[in-house]
Amino acid sequence: MHGKAQAAACTGRDGGGNGVMAVNGSSDESGRLARVAERMAAFFSGREPVRFQLPEGWIHERIRSKGLKLERLAMPAIQSSRVLLQLHGGGYQLAMQDIFRRMAALQAPCVGAGEAWMVHYRLAPQHVYPAALEDAVTAWDALRSQGRKASDIVLCADSAGANLALALCLELKRQGRAQPGFLALLSPWACMELDSPSRRANSRRDCVLGEGAPLHHAVSRPSPYAGSLDISDPRLSPVYADLSGLPPLLIQAGGHEAILDDALALAAKAARDGVEVSLTVYPGMPHDFALLLPDLPESRAALEELRDFALRRHPA
Repeated sequence: MHGKAQAAACTGRDGGGNGVMAVNGSSDESGRLARVAERMAAFFSGREPVRFQLPEGWIHERIRSKGLKLERLAMPAIQSSRVLLQLHGGGYQLAMQDIFRRMAALQAPCVGAGEAWMVHYRLAPQHVYPAALEDAVTAWDALRSQGRKASDIVLCADSAGANLALALCLELKRQGRAQPGFLALLSPWACMELDSPSRRANSRRDCVLGEGAPLHHAVSRPSPYAGSLDISDPRLSPVYADLSGLPPLLIQAGGHEAILDDALALAAKAARDGVEVSLTVYPGMPHDFALLLPDLPESRAALEELRDFALRRHPA
């Protein structure tokens, strides 16, 4: 399916099948994108750091499970069995920080969850594959040990966290265990190989991962998380994995992303493997746009799309 929407509105409904959608930007595109780049530069330079403020009525606690640090955000007023499990991005090298806490607090109500759990998984280069995956399984087990149904757990992840979320679902499948309700993947890093058409075409457009951008190094050299594995191994590059049996996927990506082809290839592979998948590309947007700039019209549209996807695939 193909659909259009204005920037401030959620892109259309996909009617329950596999879909690809696009969002239109404003008429002053060049000036608008220049302002986006300026905001990104201010964030990564530390001039505009993110400070997480706990929303009114929410509680925040830190928990340990088998030595793994977890954080829990909860809104007691939301009566729901649903819980959001967040796996944050950062190239497997960036630790949990306030920007991810803010995103979890924004996403949880969108999926009808009264709780959001965040995972301090081990990081490269000190810890290589499968360290982060083992920690993700530990977090999953911690939620399941509370008597939660697998289908009540929604996985939300960005960038390398999306890679980890897919790895977690593939590991659950390997073990013959139940899958989460669905996956919401923002700017997924689904292939660790270093060359693709979008990496070349968007090398100067992506103000997060492109040439000269703050995180260019994360995707321009072999990932230290790979350890002894080849970067094309399906355990690292899930576009090469058998995705059959995975839960529905919502994939959101920016049209200027260096790794846009990862999202496109992941959606195509999931569809071939019989997985329900919806892909939306937001033109002109860089990597992780909804995480880094939640006030953008496109970012608000992405949250609205997440809400609508949750209502259709995982009704309360």
